[in-house]
Amino acid sequence: MLEKLLWFPLEDFPFVVIVIAIAFTVHEFAHAYSAYKFGDDTAYKLGRVTLNPRVHLDVLGTILLFIAGFGWAKPVPVRASRFKNPRAMSMIVSAAGPLSNLLVATIGMLLLYLLNEKGLLHAGSIGVYSALVHFFYYLIFINLLLFIFNLIPLPPLDGFRIILELFPLKIRYKLEQNMQWGMFIFLLIVFIPPLREVTIVPFMSLIGDTFIALIGLAELVFTPMDWSSILIDFYK
Repeated sequence: MLEKLLWFPLEDFPFVVIVIAIAFTVHEFAHAYSAYKFGDDTAYKLGRVTLNPRVHLDVLGTILLFIAGFGWAKPVPVRASRFKNPRAMSMIVSAAGPLSNLLVATIGMLLLYLLNEKGLLHAGSIGVYSALVHFFYYLIFINLLLFIFNLIPLPPLDGFRIILELFPLKIRYKLEQNMQWGMFIFLLIVFIPPLREVTIVPFMSLIGDTFIALIGLAELVFTPMDWSSILIDFYK
């Protein structure tokens, strides 16, 4: 019954739990840390400049990521008025979260190739090999998912907050006044297929392209891997 609710096999639950904790924590830490470095200590005083997952994870947002493939963590409070250059620094703080996920995915891909080149990927039993492959696959995939997903220019996502700073002040203020409707509109887009197909789906198709790009990057440094065998093990 539970497996029917998940978008991944039930036996992979431990890997997904660990990866989601890493991905959400790094994402929110990046927001909090960059805001703190730019002069806003709001998140710092709330204990958000930390890599402790319990501080950042939101129960409902985490559950939805398990079930629907999208979710959220506790948003980091940011007071842009404390920045020397509020608009530019707000854009950087907003972009820091998605970019941190891209960084984690890149590191994950490079580590996987490093383990393979050093012979460590196949050094243990079949069970150890399978566990490593599953962990790194989810580490790369989920972080790329959060990277692409959060750059969608829809409220309340980071992509919207980035482009918001590009609007003239009058338009930006009007948009900010209606931000309370952002989550409602967003949920409608997610759960109504025709809306989802013309908004979110085109962006999510970029995950595969980015995955392939990371493989190309890794193979500039390390010996190429046989991904067909890895995917066979993953989906068997």
